[in-house]
Amino acid sequence: MKLRLLTINLHKGYSPLNKRFVLPQLSRCIHSMTADIVFMQEVVGENIHKAAKHSDWPKEPQHEYIAGEAGFDHVYGKNAVYTSGHHGNAILSRYPILFFDQLNISTNKLEKRGMLYAKLKLPGKLAGLHCICIHLSLLQQSRKKQFRKMREYIQEMVPQDEPLIVAGDFNEWRRNKKNELETRLLMKDAGLELYGHKLRTFPSVMPIFPLDRIYLRGFKTIEARVIREGCCARLSDHAGFFAEVERKPA
Repeated sequence: MKLRLLTINLHKGYSPLNKRFVLPQLSRCIHSMTADIVFMQEVVGENIHKAAKHSDWPKEPQHEYIAGEAGFDHVYGKNAVYTSGHHGNAILSRYPILFFDQLNISTNKLEKRGMLYAKLKLPGKLAGLHCICIHLSLLQQSRKKQFRKMREYIQEMVPQDEPLIVAGDFNEWRRNKKNELETRLLMKDAGLELYGHKLRTFPSVMPIFPLDRIYLRGFKTIEARVIREGCCARLSDHAGFFAEVERKPA
């Protein structure tokens, strides 16, 4: 079985440097990739102040707006809550979502971070697919703690013989630095597996750092690329990361 995956930091629906509200264009870009599962960060669930400023601000949360009429099942987890609303992570899936959970992995008062877990039902007799959407800290020491929390959660919640995808904004700029997904859980980065290096996604205008990643267990990578051309160019401060993967035999 093959799956098409996409992870993207929505930047709350704004272009780089917050110059334009571009959520409608972002939605069209996401749908143009025809992904089966979409991992999104900095998704606005509600913001009454921003909504009042833009006539094209959707009435529903941003993840529901993007899911739209495409038939995506979807889940959302709040990371940051403030007076005007909240934002967090979201997962869209063409397959039914059986269960989801949100884990607060914040390590300081300034950065509100979360990990969104979802178990999907794949067709036929295939085992359930475990998905995690992540947005990690800008601080190295905080990321170490967050990786440990994530690894412990996976070891408790996900059977070792079932497929797992962890994707999102890792905020890790060091290209050769290995984390606990790689060293302890033996997961493979899609870009690294295919090309021998992690793909650069930030900043979207001229990507230098491999902040956005897709880690796999139970899959092999067929295609991996950064989405920053054509109608998808410069819609967020992060470029999207797309991968097509194939399930390995049990």
